[in-house]
Amino acid sequence: MSAPDFHGLTVLVLESRRSREMAALVTTYGGRPVVAPALREVPIESNTEALAFADALIRHEFDLVILLTGVGTRALLDVVEGTGRRDAFVAALGKTKVAVRGPKPLAVIRELRVPAWVTAPEPNTWRELLAALDATGTSLKGLRVAVQEYGVSNQALLQGLEARGARVTPVPVYRWALPEDLEPLREAVRSVVGGNIDIAIFTTGMQVVHLFQVAASLQQDEALGEGLRRVVVASIGPTTSEELRQRRVDIDLEASHPKMGFLVREAAERGPDLLRAKRT
Repeated sequence: MSAPDFHGLTVLVLESRRSREMAALVTTYGGRPVVAPALREVPIESNTEALAFADALIRHEFDLVILLTGVGTRALLDVVEGTGRRDAFVAALGKTKVAVRGPKPLAVIRELRVPAWVTAPEPNTWRELLAALDATGTSLKGLRVAVQEYGVSNQALLQGLEARGARVTPVPVYRWALPEDLEPLREAVRSVVGGNIDIAIFTTGMQVVHLFQVAASLQQDEALGEGLRRVVVASIGPTTSEELRQRRVDIDLEASHPKMGFLVREAAERGPDLLRAKRT
């Protein structure tokens, strides 16, 4: 296989915290990065829901805790740390059934020496999580279930739990907001619609949500979807791919490795050939 090379293709980078690093990698591999940060992480300032959940868990008022993300689980621990009740919280968690959606929250509870009652198999979406819970043979009817949320509420998961008779309490720990400066995202929408983007790299589902939200504000959401069909779309992670598919965006490259360097390298290796095939 030849060395990874974008051959001068224009690559849309929607990463926020590591946008400079990602753009530098694209340049290293011969691409022209277009950087449009799509996210701004906003802690929930009062954390009232998270604190109420921690207090209730310590009082043993939940039968099952579902942890959806590693970042959210660590953020929850940080909230509890500030109250001086971290040890009591971890002890209570260890006495409660815990279900995790994937390897990242699993790694966090392993550090705490808290066992996982259920771990969702790949691709680690809410569907696999519900199926794994069903496979235990344990009825959820009447069970008090807390769900640690990750930016936006997963209504499909909450409804699935409620349909099984669970009494569900969402626990939002952090959320994503649009960037304060929306012009880069607006320009990204215009570039995709105008055919000036060759490869688009999505690393979180919220990047998809926000790109389409900005497009809708420009009355270009349908045109954005059409434009992405002419672009090589690279996705990393099951929730990212799920968000793209819900918007009828075809995924041309699903990254085999979650790290940014591997993702960009894989896009440089395969992107030019995928683009030629897509546009012939």
